[in-house]
Amino acid sequence: MQRVLVAGATGYLGGFVAQEFKARGYLVRALARSPEKLDHVQGSLDEIVEAEVTLPETLEHICDGIDVVFSSIGITRQKDGLTFRDVDYQGNKNLLEVALRAGAKKFIYVSVFNGPNLLRLDIVRAHEDFVDELKASEIDYAVLRSTGYFSDMGEFLEMAKKGRVYLIGRGDNRGNPIHGADLAVACADAVEAEETEIDVGGPEVLAYREIAELAFRSLGKPARITVVPEWVMGLVVGLAKIFSRHQGELLAFFTTAMTRDVVAPAVGVHRLVDHFENLASTDQKRRGTK
Repeated sequence: MQRVLVAGATGYLGGFVAQEFKARGYLVRALARSPEKLDHVQGSLDEIVEAEVTLPETLEHICDGIDVVFSSIGITRQKDGLTFRDVDYQGNKNLLEVALRAGAKKFIYVSVFNGPNLLRLDIVRAHEDFVDELKASEIDYAVLRSTGYFSDMGEFLEMAKKGRVYLIGRGDNRGNPIHGADLAVACADAVEAEETEIDVGGPEVLAYREIAELAFRSLGKPARITVVPEWVMGLVVGLAKIFSRHQGELLAFFTTAMTRDVVAPAVGVHRLVDHFENLASTDQKRRGTK
């Protein structure tokens, strides 16, 4: 039985990855800063270790006996003053060093689609600087560069619930976002694959305006869409960075994603409309029980 360490198991993708590896017969060890957040995948875990990738002293021995290390470690919301550099780069580097000392055989890492061409963005540079560290190490590796997750697309549904979806640019740029379960399959497949860098997206290519319309349709509401010119978002990003570089960089990342095509080789079977309808149904049931 092969053993895998899943770092980032409390996140959207990490949970699906833990389930996929368990279904394939792996012993699954989850690394978590807050183990109580693993309840949703408890049945897919054999072991849990509590540690923080930004604190190297907590990582000792976490990779002992591990064959494969998987990481989707990264931050979106800033916590404890930590930056993209602290977590997405240095945290993963700390994990890599432990994996090397323990003799792990392969390291699977998830970065951003088209990352090497987006190094001006802090969040992408942190990811890709770690990729450089991974390539320079002596471990076998695979880097998956994915398009946006279905969980990210949930923001369209949240805006639709409030009555209006805001798009940046014309709204006609296209992407093929991917469900976590489909990406998890690609991550597990990468253990045996010869490719070291793999671009991956979902099975449907949709314009962002179409995604907004799907969100409204799933709620049974008429579509109300407002387009924000790209130059206006440029001003907003610049202003945001004055008060919080972290939030400003997040806005810059999302603005970049929505104003260019983000289409990667397609895998998987999950459709975004089904995801939206499931979220809407779950929300209605939750409100009905209050």
